[in-house]
Amino acid sequence: MKKRVVLFLGLTFFFTYGALAVMALAHIPYGSPLCTIIFAVCMLFPALGSLITRLLTKEGWRDSFLRLHWKGNWRFYLFGLFGPPLLTVVGAIVYFLLFPKQFDPGFAIIAQMLEAQGLDGSTAPWIVLSQLVLGLFGGILNFPFALGEELGWRGYLFPKLCQRMSARWAAILTGVIWGLWHAPMIAMGHNYGVGYLTAPWGGILAMVVFCIVCGASLCYLTARTQSVFPAALWHGALNAFSAAPVLFLATGVYNPFLGPVPTGIIGGAE
Repeated sequence: MKKRVVLFLGLTFFFTYGALAVMALAHIPYGSPLCTIIFAVCMLFPALGSLITRLLTKEGWRDSFLRLHWKGNWRFYLFGLFGPPLLTVVGAIVYFLLFPKQFDPGFAIIAQMLEAQGLDGSTAPWIVLSQLVLGLFGGILNFPFALGEELGWRGYLFPKLCQRMSARWAAILTGVIWGLWHAPMIAMGHNYGVGYLTAPWGGILAMVVFCIVCGASLCYLTARTQSVFPAALWHGALNAFSAAPVLFLATGVYNPFLGPVPTGIIGGAE
């Protein structure tokens, strides 16, 4: 079992860190369309790592968590799809209650951006509404790439660790590893930017903590349903809806370590 875990992690980190190293050497800027594509492809590497590991070790697919197990578990699928948007909204409400001056229900910044492009700024509320509706069903839209991660982290690593330790510690360790897997992306400015005092280590540490907390829900969904699909929905929904609170900011400046997005302490407290 230990060799399989080491092989899986070695492959997954090699593929991911290798792709991001090539991106850095090629001077592909963070936030560019090509960067977005590379980040999306990286989400498939945990699944690829587990696939290659299963083939090389000839362990088969018996414990791959690829069955739906819908009967009796439909509420967990609903939680996977709508839980992250709901929790994100609650976290954002708490944040804006604490920092009311940062809340702008009139979407002035978005209106200014539209007008700068020669568009009608009065359509800003409708733009925001469309983004929120799209994000609400983002778990379905992001499902393929989220599944790429979940097949590796919750579908392979977590159950393997459960064979050596309690489920609680397996979930924590999976979260730590998952957070460190994001390290190069955080160093590039993902989630927390690059201009803060402790960059990039503070952001990496914050991501590890976030992945431990977030990963606990994902591990629970996987263990409870014996399927990675609810976790993949949850993961995809979080990615799709996590930036929604930014639409309500009065200025474009905010502290990502606090919120209102889920990766912040306040935004993610719920």
